[in-house]
Amino acid sequence: MSDALTYRAAGVDIDAGNALVERIKPLVKRTNRPEVMGGLGGFGGLFDLSGRYKEPVLVSGTDGVGTKLKLAQVLNRHDTIGIDLVGMCVNDVLVQGAEPLFFLDYFATGKLDVDTAVAVVGGIAKGCELAGCALIGGETAEMPDMYPPGEYDLAGFTVAAVEKSQMLTGDAIVAGDVILGVASSGPHSNGYSLVRKILERAGNPLDLDLGGVKLADALMAPTTIYVKSMLELLRANPSQNPAHPRADSAIPIHGMAHITGGGLKENIIRVVPEGLGIALEASAIVLPPVFDWLMREGNVAREEMWRTFNCGVGFTVILPADAVAAASTLLAKHGLDSSVIGEVVPARSDERVHIG
Repeated sequence: MSDALTYRAAGVDIDAGNALVERIKPLVKRTNRPEVMGGLGGFGGLFDLSGRYKEPVLVSGTDGVGTKLKLAQVLNRHDTIGIDLVGMCVNDVLVQGAEPLFFLDYFATGKLDVDTAVAVVGGIAKGCELAGCALIGGETAEMPDMYPPGEYDLAGFTVAAVEKSQMLTGDAIVAGDVILGVASSGPHSNGYSLVRKILERAGNPLDLDLGGVKLADALMAPTTIYVKSMLELLRANPSQNPAHPRADSAIPIHGMAHITGGGLKENIIRVVPEGLGIALEASAIVLPPVFDWLMREGNVAREEMWRTFNCGVGFTVILPADAVAAASTLLAKHGLDSSVIGEVVPARSDERVHIG
């Protein structure tokens, strides 16, 4: 019959979806861990926890990459946005001292472009390698009429685990602890609605040179994944690793915070107990060139910068002052710059965060 319809005629290409699965199989294989059971293509991802933990607490997280996707699509750069997706999820669960075990992704588009999807999933696989977690499954949704041509959306989901006795709850934080700021690679995946407005106002000068780096490259720099460095830091924490000698090399970690949506203003305080506040030293937070450009070109108030962007600090560690040197040395081995940006203080009023 000439009027017979097919799924392909309706806009969904099952063959393209199958081709995508075959092309990403070797990418997914590189993220494998011994605990993974089965392979790609099942109805559910399987992960064996037996033998690893005595009292495991599972920590889950989910996130997207916001409108950084729009910039990626304008620039036709799809190979690192997946690293952002993984980073935004695994850095969150890391805050409680948990090791990310596995990751799943959701990729939705109007019409599947296999090359683009492979590039995106390749970035997700790379992010999982950087985090040490397995990419055990995902979903590719082809939905005609839901997305304009060339556009897609992403979401990510991770599960991590930590021994119940070793969870970072923030209860150990006391007044006098210092806040060690760990460098970001750029805006990571936050504030891009404002970034795009500033770009538009400035005439989209994406080739602008910022100290040897093009503006486009600075804005598209993938989110730093802090998992391996922070897990090593935690292994030097006596409360996390009772076998560790309580010597000069021990690094007691009282809390951690991922500087994501809400910036420096709203994220660190989330892990600080009631009755305590934080005092950040503005002069200790030197804006990297990309943030300096955004602030100047957008005429963005300093206070707005603090609550929108990470301002060059992507992660923070709260610890005693005498542990800073050892922590900074360890982080430097992972290529991460760090410096003290403030301290924990008694709360003086309802305003628990002071930046000055």
